[in-house]
Amino acid sequence: MVLDSFRLDGKVALVTGSSRGLGQGAAVALAEAGADVALLNRARAQETAEKIQAVGRRVHVIEQDLGAATPQELDESVQSVVEALGRIDILVNNAGIIRRAPLLEHPSSDWDDVLAINLDAVFHLSQAAAKRYVAQGGGKIINIASMLSFQGGILVPGYAASKHAVAGLTKSFANELAARGVNVNAIAPGYMATDNTAPIRSDEAREKSILDRIPAGRWGTAADLHGAFVFLASPASDYLNGAIIPVDGGWLVR
Repeated sequence: MVLDSFRLDGKVALVTGSSRGLGQGAAVALAEAGADVALLNRARAQETAEKIQAVGRRVHVIEQDLGAATPQELDESVQSVVEALGRIDILVNNAGIIRRAPLLEHPSSDWDDVLAINLDAVFHLSQAAAKRYVAQGGGKIINIASMLSFQGGILVPGYAASKHAVAGLTKSFANELAARGVNVNAIAPGYMATDNTAPIRSDEAREKSILDRIPAGRWGTAADLHGAFVFLASPASDYLNGAIIPVDGGWLVR
């Protein structure tokens, strides 16, 4: 049956930035599809852990600051997933931050903070997971891109640069790993109702200008991404490599 190819029974996922929002949604969706899930966050993601356990799946919690962790520490976190849950099959690089300031006033510390989490950690975690995937004969990496993987945005040079780079890494990794049974793809969420977009949604004129361009006529929610996460994590996407999938209510085609 075709629906069986979307099941994740026996699989183990690692989701970063999973204490709330899109990351929590991804972690719970993967668990509902059958996967055991490891959660990597700066602070313990207790609520997400309880949601995963409520659907009968195992959970492993890692408390780690992606902005400060060394490549070796990130590799050790991936290894801790293998030791706690028996293997690792799916990596969701969801964690990300944004800093807003005009270019001429943009602090270098903001640039460094954004690139450390949004790009450097993505590279090092993906490298660590890929080593295990190649050894076991396959695996999935799902990166979180953005509308700003395609556009420049306003007041967010570090975020735009990092999300363009995530799209590039997705394609680069896919070129090297596809023949090894590893699928690397990305989801580019549109304008989602999350903490990151709270300043925009609180600006009545800016919010209206965004909604006027979205054919679906609304902001996205974490639930709008559940199907894409499960698809990219499952055998149903085994011939998909290097794709950047927009889930944006039609924003890009407007």
